[in-house]
Amino acid sequence: MERDEDVKRYDREIDTQFSHDDGYLEETAAEITEPYQASRDREDRHVRDQVGDKSGGKGIGYTALAIAIISLFVMPVLLGVAAIVVGYMARRKGAQGLGGWSIGIGIVSVILGIFITPFF
Repeated sequence: MERDEDVKRYDREIDTQFSHDDGYLEETAAEITEPYQASRDREDRHVRDQVGDKSGGKGIGYTALAIAIISLFVMPVLLGVAAIVVGYMARRKGAQGLGGWSIGIGIVSVILGIFITPFF
């Protein structure tokens, strides 16, 4: 019984240490964070797109080429379209050759899938 009263008394002591001036008990840290500047982010993204990251473009290009080659054997229409889209992204990132090859193979795969495969 005494222990319960001690706990209640301790809780009241802790509660009285807070200032109830504004009615809120939470703490925020918005005043120490840097404000978000959307215009700077848009400019940085535009510069990255114009310059092109060669290593990222090559990785995307090899991925697009792999998808294009696989599309010749498995799900030609679906993977062919995916190869065309990813190949375009690779060309835009700076991997002109890999992107061009994957777009070309993707187009061939889609044409084969739509027009020739149904007859076999």
